[in-house]
Amino acid sequence: MGHRKALKSAHVSFTPHAHTLPGGDPTAGATWACFRLDGRTLLRVRGPDAAPFLLGLLTNELPLPGPAAWGAPPPACAGYAHFLNVQGRTLYDVILYGLQEHSEEVSVFLLECDSSVQGALQKHLALYRIRRKVTVEPHPELRVWAVLPSSPEACGNTPLQQSAGAAVILIRDPRTACMGWRLLTQDEGPAVVSGSRLGDLWDYHQHRYLQGVPEGVGDLPPGVALPLESNLAFMNGVSFTKGCYIGQELTARTHHMGVIRKRLFPVRFLDPLPASGITPGATVLTASGQTVGKFRAGQGNVGLALLWSEKIKGPLHIRASEGAQVALAALVPDWWPPVSK
Repeated sequence: MGHRKALKSAHVSFTPHAHTLPGGDPTAGATWACFRLDGRTLLRVRGPDAAPFLLGLLTNELPLPGPAAWGAPPPACAGYAHFLNVQGRTLYDVILYGLQEHSEEVSVFLLECDSSVQGALQKHLALYRIRRKVTVEPHPELRVWAVLPSSPEACGNTPLQQSAGAAVILIRDPRTACMGWRLLTQDEGPAVVSGSRLGDLWDYHQHRYLQGVPEGVGDLPPGVALPLESNLAFMNGVSFTKGCYIGQELTARTHHMGVIRKRLFPVRFLDPLPASGITPGATVLTASGQTVGKFRAGQGNVGLALLWSEKIKGPLHIRASEGAQVALAALVPDWWPPVSK
C-alpha cells in the first residue's frame, strides 16, 4: 500500500518558468498566468440543425447556453468531447463552446481543436453534413488562451468571473478544475484578465502532462487512441445516456463491461534523457523486461504513456534509441476518481 501511495502524484502547483518575462520577476504581483495556445484553433458551427448534427458525431452532450438575464449578454457554456471513427477510436479532441446569438434563436458552437487538423476536422464534418442546414467555417477572429493560477492560494484570493461576448469568452476548462480557465479573445490575454501576466507555453504543457491531461494529435493519435483508455470519462467528455453517435458501440460496450485495463498515465523520467529524447511509441518495460505499455508524448522530463494499470507499481524504464536505459515513474493524479487509484 505504501508503494502505491508513492505513485500518486502530489498536488502540482503551477510554477512559472524563469524565462516567462525577461528582465524582471515573472511572478511579481501576478495572480494568473495567461498562455496563448497557438497550437489550438477554432471552427464555428452554426445553423438551425447545428445541435442535432453535432450530437450525432460527438461522444458527449452539447453545452447549451441557458436564457440570458434581462439586459445581459447571452451566457456561454463549455464542454469536452471526442470525434470518433466508425471503429470507435478517437479522431479529434475538442472543447466546445455553446453560444446564443442575440439576433436570432440559432445555436452557435465553437469547436476548439488542434491547429494541425483544422482542415481534416472540417472535411470530417462536411462528410456527414448531407442536407442539414449547418455552416462550418474557421473562426480566426478569436485566439485560444489557457488561464492558470500562479499558485493554489492565489486562485482563491482573486476568483475569475465568467464572461461571454462577441470579443471575449472566459469560462472554466470543462475537463478538470486543475486546468483552470479557457479564454477566447481578440486581445492579448493579460490585457483581458485582471492581475495576470503572460505565461511561458513550456509551463502550460509541463502542468498539463503532470496532471495527465492529453491535448491534440500528439497525445491522441487519430485512429489509434481509444477514448476510455485516454480517460475521456474522467474529463467529463462522454455521455453514456445520450443518443447514438459515430463510434458509440465500442465505447458503450467497454463502459458496460466495466474493465479498462490500460490507461493514459502521466509519467516522470528519473534519469537524464538522451539528446534525441524519447521516441513516441517507445516500449515501457519492467525491471524484468516485461512490456507495460508505450510512451505516447511528452515535454522535458514529463509526458504521457499508455500503461497496463496493474503493472505500474514497480520500477519502469525505456530503452532509448542510443541504447541508454531511462528510468521513469507512473503517477496517479489527485483529481482522478478514487476507483482509478
